[in-house]
Amino acid sequence: MGLILDSSVVIAAERSGKTVQRLVERVLAVAGDQEAALSAVGLTELIHGIYRAQSPHVRLRREAFLGELLADFTVYPYTKETAMLAGKIDGEQQSRGES
Repeated sequence: MGLILDSSVVIAAERSGKTVQRLVERVLAVAGDQEAALSAVGLTELIHGIYRAQSPHVRLRREAFLGELLADFTVYPYTKETAMLAGKIDGEQQSRGES
């Protein structure tokens, strides 16, 4: 099994000044030795943030962070099967009050 990073985790790391290497270390510490990747939807959200940057400096910093991130992480497409599984997991968690 693997782990798909939520864009909020990546955004928090970038905003707090962490390096991609530090993010990878943190993911490994939490998730153990399993593959971590991004989803195409998460990538869209990260690119959206680049273009919403309030200054050229922030935009360049975000672009650099994302470029380094993409060198280290696989991006998985968002397929029909993925959408069905995500909906199932989210629905089950909400029905139990977990999200």
